Parts: sequence; structure tokens; C-alpha cells
Amino acid sequence: MSESSAAARAWVDVWQRAWTIGDAELLTPLYADDAVHYSLPFRERGRPQDYVAWVFGEQAEAECRFGEPIVEGDRAAVEWWGVITERDGTVETVAGTSHLRFGNDGRVIEQRDVWAAEPGRRELPDWAR
Repeated sequence: MSESSAAARAWVDVWQRAWTIGDAELLTPLYADDAVHYSLPFRERGRPQDYVAWVFGEQAEAECRFGEPIVEGDRAAVEWWGVITERDGTVETVAGTSHLRFGNDGRVIEQRDVWAAEPGRRELPDWAR
């Protein structure tokens, strides 16, 4: 297994745990100190930790699944799906792909997410079962 493959697998495993329990701190070791995150192509970039803390702060609970990472060189793409219950009881389904670039130490230095959201619960797509 390549270093990037191992890093991508670790990213999936930690994200699965962190998102489910809403603990942004679990994600900190995955990212370089100067990592950059784009949550949508045209949103302003920021630190992944800041974005995730904001998102997790809004959720009361979450169910999520991740596809197998597709890795090429120092980059990986990972499909994901989640059903989020907000603190006000609103339910939303999100699905997307995270495009990751890893540094020499295996930590993420850049993450670009492309995703869509829809009110209510949508069942898992076939790839995530």
C-alpha cells in the first residue's frame, strides 16, 4: 500500500468516527498546520479545522458513509454521504466528494469538497453500502 493510500484510508477512518460523534478535534492530526480547505468551489478557502468545528457545532447527530479512496500519486478522491440532524430537529442529506492532496508526512495540505444537500433523509446510494 502506498503512503498516499494509507493516508487516504486513515482520513476515511478518522472522518467516519469524528463526523458520527461531532468531534472536530479528532480530525486535527490529519491536516498540516497550514492546510487549506474549500468547502465548495467558489467559497472562500479556510482552515479545515475551522470549517469542521462550525459544521459539527450545528449537528445534533449524524449518520455517514464513505466510499473507497481513489488514489493517484499524492492525491485522493473520496465519495461520502451523510444524514445530519441539526440541533433544531431539521434533517438534511448531503453527498459529495472530497479531493485531497497529501504532504510528504501523509497529512492533508489541501482539501476541495464538492457536494450537494437536500432536505430530509435520502437513502444511501449503492456505492456506499
